[in-house]
Amino acid sequence: MNLKKNNFSINKPTLLAILALLLVASCSRKKNKWLNRNFHAMGAYYNIIYNGNLALDLGQQELAQTYTDNYWEILPIERMQVEEETNKPGQTKNPNFEKAEEKATKAIQKHNMRIAGEEYNPQMDEAFLLLGKARYFDQRFFPALEAFNYIITDYPESDRLITARVWREKTYMRMGNNELALQNLRKLFEEEVEFEDEDLVSASAAIAQAYLNLDEKEKAITPLNNAIEFTNSNEEKGRFLFIKGQIYDRLGEIDSANKVFDEVIALKRKTPRVYMINAYIEKAKNFDYDTEDQLAFRELLEEMQLNRENRPFLDKIYYQIGQFYKATDSIEGSVEYYNKSLRTDLQDQYLRSRNYLTLGDINFDYTEYKIAGAYYDSTLINLPDNTREYRAIKKKRENLDDVILYEDIADKNDSILGLVAMSSEERLAYFEKVTSEMKQKAIEEAERLKREGEDQLVSNPFGSTQSTAGGSGKSTFYFYNENQVTRGLKKFNKTWGDRELKDNWRYEAGSGAKGKEEELEEEEEDYLAAIENDPAFNPQTYIATIPSEEKVIDSLKRDRNFAYYQLGVIYKEKFKEYELAANKLETLLQNNPQERLILPSKYNLYKIYEIMGDTASAEKWKQNILSQHADSRYASILRNPRSLRDDESSPEAVYTSVYRKFQAEQYKEVIADSEKYIELFTGEDIVPKFELLKATASGRYSGFKAYESGLNYVALTYPQSEEGKKAEQIVKTSLPKLKITTFTKDAQEEDFKLVYPFSTNEKELALELQKSIDLALQELGYSQHYTSLDFYTENQLFVIVHNLKSNLGAEGLGELLSKEKAYNITNNNFGISTANYKIIQIHKNLNAYLSERSK
Repeated sequence: MNLKKNNFSINKPTLLAILALLLVASCSRKKNKWLNRNFHAMGAYYNIIYNGNLALDLGQQELAQTYTDNYWEILPIERMQVEEETNKPGQTKNPNFEKAEEKATKAIQKHNMRIAGEEYNPQMDEAFLLLGKARYFDQRFFPALEAFNYIITDYPESDRLITARVWREKTYMRMGNNELALQNLRKLFEEEVEFEDEDLVSASAAIAQAYLNLDEKEKAITPLNNAIEFTNSNEEKGRFLFIKGQIYDRLGEIDSANKVFDEVIALKRKTPRVYMINAYIEKAKNFDYDTEDQLAFRELLEEMQLNRENRPFLDKIYYQIGQFYKATDSIEGSVEYYNKSLRTDLQDQYLRSRNYLTLGDINFDYTEYKIAGAYYDSTLINLPDNTREYRAIKKKRENLDDVILYEDIADKNDSILGLVAMSSEERLAYFEKVTSEMKQKAIEEAERLKREGEDQLVSNPFGSTQSTAGGSGKSTFYFYNENQVTRGLKKFNKTWGDRELKDNWRYEAGSGAKGKEEELEEEEEDYLAAIENDPAFNPQTYIATIPSEEKVIDSLKRDRNFAYYQLGVIYKEKFKEYELAANKLETLLQNNPQERLILPSKYNLYKIYEIMGDTASAEKWKQNILSQHADSRYASILRNPRSLRDDESSPEAVYTSVYRKFQAEQYKEVIADSEKYIELFTGEDIVPKFELLKATASGRYSGFKAYESGLNYVALTYPQSEEGKKAEQIVKTSLPKLKITTFTKDAQEEDFKLVYPFSTNEKELALELQKSIDLALQELGYSQHYTSLDFYTENQLFVIVHNLKSNLGAEGLGELLSKEKAYNITNNNFGISTANYKIIQIHKNLNAYLSERSK
């Protein structure tokens, strides 16, 4: 027994040494032996690649969970959002993909057996495949392509070759090379290679995606059917079927689309519920309200909203119910459900924009323009600003600004004028009714506040409070609520009077102490008396504000009539709402409008009825214009429409002629002409142009204040026109600089002028002087100088010599011209810097400049 024991103990170290030698021998990556190949294959897979694939799967799951599908568009086959900005070196979008790449790299570095240009480790293709996928999902497509190409070129016998080829084409597609990917994938199928199911699904789905990317939807259906047939994943099957239904829907094949959506619904819990719900929604969009059962459809939608499992999708369900009510002319019900959809915690921005847009359109149709404008604002917030839809809604919203402005003016002035037209008894009865309702609401509100003060707060032992009046139940510390503290102090003083802080204060006799009942009665009397004496509830308060002066009433009528005219034109030109436009203009003509509004209103009514096909009404207004305004421009157009093309009295031709006068510095004539043509062309697009020209001419003629006033008028009156926007920009950016009246020091300037002042009656003398100076400058060789005749005021103009370098140089030139007998130009003159000249032209303050200069 002892001998055997000793022999075993002797052989044990020997065995361990042999095993160690075998292990060391197998570690070599330069020997193509069975032991070496299997050692490195098992080490690469079980120690490294397996864990790398686990990390890859986790990363893919995170991608799918964080990706938000846009069900308003055809879904992508693969759930991965490609971001424009690329990673910096060493950065990754997902740590799981970084880990997967590290594992793949480690497997390649430690276990590759590349001997004489040939790889003998059978797991290296798996390592490179893992490397390529990790880079692909990390959106580093060029490095991913390198990994897949390495398998294709260096492992031609690999059983993962087809997988690598499919992933290479997917990478090409992510890089935007859809045509090449499609060509290679079709070639792969033509080779009749033997696909594994996973590769077949992946390749078919990739072909379908390539066709979708190339906007060849119909061709995507066949490969998508292939992917649906061979996939073993119900999640993939549900997604592929839903995409197929979307494709049929976009192709206008509604019956085929609904059949596919029914297949998605039939999967029930086998696939994610989101596909089933959206399949129902897509079918609802395709519902034919004329031929299908509306009652059954409504019951289905109601059942969907009551199903607890559908809570995450209530935003979509509520929106679709709103669509149902809208389609069946139940506007109140549709508004309720659109708002319900908005109140859910919806993450779908586009759905939010649909809710806001629909509510905006509904309010617009009901002429609730302010509310419609607010909804359109919310719509724009939830839309990308680089889309055609965004621009269209933005334009509609901007047009609403004018509608809101003029509808407010019309409503307000109509209300006031309605009160003006009432008798004294009618006014009193009207405001007694209004103030009585206001007073009742105020009493109810006071009683509610009183009840809250008595019952809402009950102290607990810890100093917090609890609601006992059906409140929200939130804990609120009494002394943090200023309203409660104030009411409490007031109530204490009324009940107990002014008490000193000491023991047994309750037993101190005081005039302020009262019984509870007496106190409550007094409180009630106090607030009732306050309400009774409040002028806000006295009818005479409002009756006294009704205007009685004829001048004020006439102004209200003028503003109301102009608002009606503008609304008629806006509805006609910008919104194509011809019935609304006709209504506004017909109402205007019944309200004894100003003369300047009558003819353009009639002409616009003629055009509106002509567009609407109401020939009788169009002919009525045409004959009215021809008979009552026979000499007008509009009558000429009606008699000979073709003459409008070459009409020298057209707005554009007239504006051009007036602008020429502006260029000739005939500012007084420009102002007068602009006023005339603004009235003549009321309501036409040319009017803001004349207004801006008038403002500019007024500034040149009368100075800064006239310019500022004119610009503000244009900006406020025509805010949506190009001229209005330009005026607003000048008001904000240029006027603050032009407002400066402080003259600069001559030493700080480098450009000066020599000025010869003349009265406007001496214009001929000024022109003669300008010719003499031009001749003198030419003879003296002062070619860098030139002259001009500048308007200053209606009583004064200047002959200017430009481009002088200093005040001393300007005055020196004046002295030279006066002393040279050949010229003998002895007229009064003065030098001025260009900066200061600009100030005196803007503010017409020459006297202030000369006074400061003489100091």
